[in-house]
Amino acid sequence: MLPPVEVPTLVTRLIREDWGRILSSLVSSIGDYGLAEDSLQDAVVSALEEWPRKGVPRHPDAWMITVARRKALDRIRRNQTAMRKSGELTLWLEQHRNDPEDRPMMIPDHRLEMIYTCCHPALEEKSRVALTLRALGGLTTAEIAGAFLDKTETMAARLTRAKKKLRAAGIAFKLPEPEDLHDRTDAVLRVIYLIFTEGHWSSDGQMSRTDLVNEAIRLGRILTGLLPDHAEAKGLLALMLLGDSRRLARKGDDGAFLPLEAQNRARWDRAKIREGGALVETALSMGPAGPYAIQAAISALHANAASFTATDWPQIVALYEVLAQRQPNPIVRINQAAALSYAKGPQAGLSLLDTLCVDDKLNGYQPYHACRADLLARLGRRQDAAASYRTAISLAVAPEDKAFLSNRLRALTAP
Repeated sequence: MLPPVEVPTLVTRLIREDWGRILSSLVSSIGDYGLAEDSLQDAVVSALEEWPRKGVPRHPDAWMITVARRKALDRIRRNQTAMRKSGELTLWLEQHRNDPEDRPMMIPDHRLEMIYTCCHPALEEKSRVALTLRALGGLTTAEIAGAFLDKTETMAARLTRAKKKLRAAGIAFKLPEPEDLHDRTDAVLRVIYLIFTEGHWSSDGQMSRTDLVNEAIRLGRILTGLLPDHAEAKGLLALMLLGDSRRLARKGDDGAFLPLEAQNRARWDRAKIREGGALVETALSMGPAGPYAIQAAISALHANAASFTATDWPQIVALYEVLAQRQPNPIVRINQAAALSYAKGPQAGLSLLDTLCVDDKLNGYQPYHACRADLLARLGRRQDAAASYRTAISLAVAPEDKAFLSNRLRALTAP
């Protein structure tokens, strides 16, 4: 056992960093997603009860998976209709009966199988993404709801329905057959990108979550290795690498968020820019560009510009137009409006923003109000800009975002 530590902190870190690895291994051996997740949650509760009294095991992940399997067996034994699984798990526990719980355990990496299982066509696309965020990233229901701009209760009901459907349909935990692999990959790419965006702009109050960003990039690398001829897999990996290359420059010395124009470009990760640039060039050479490759091309233009003012804004506006045709989305238009304001002036950007239908979801989207505030301020409409900044501040989650927007508001309203 290790010396006493702050157990809740350790358990939280374990969930954040190893949830997907442990859960996918459990699903592989138990064969039932819902049972595996319930059993792992039981094991987490046991850890919170036992570790403060008995000490933290030397290998917490091995302890967690052993206890989760015992919990699964207990649950199966209470269900007399599942005797076959009971026999398999009993055999496993018998084989490992004399193993100390804190011995090192080689936990096989089944996360890719987990992604394809969660992205099964039997589930709605939104449920596939939500379930994979839960299973692989260990995101809470509230965090997933935030990524979708949904209510937590609505997302909780969706996750429950998805797990019941997986069980009822008897969906196997495995990679799809080679002939089905490409058809299933679009949903997988979307899942990986949502994990990345949740990490890049976290909804849990942090400005970024490096663990999720790294996990998404790692999964992207695995997928490009598995599908070497898939252009969009390369485009997605390029997009994530280029986006993450600016991570260290997104905060100033005081911890406040720094927009692109204020970032120190010397702090950008040139290795990731080179790797991402090479990937996007390959993706674009493989045929008609898909949404991820287009976004990566936009990011590459930013990454390779000598300065903010030297950025090729007209080409970025044109790429956003192509993207909007392929992927109609108000968020794409918001980004295009910002780029257009630098290519043709703030009034052009505001005019584009005014064409958007502002429904409840967009009205609650902080970047929309922040973009509008910036454009109004640059046009000299100080009172309107201040109102938009106040709305954006009320919607901001990360303290760094609130501080940045508040500074902009103070500068605008200063006498």
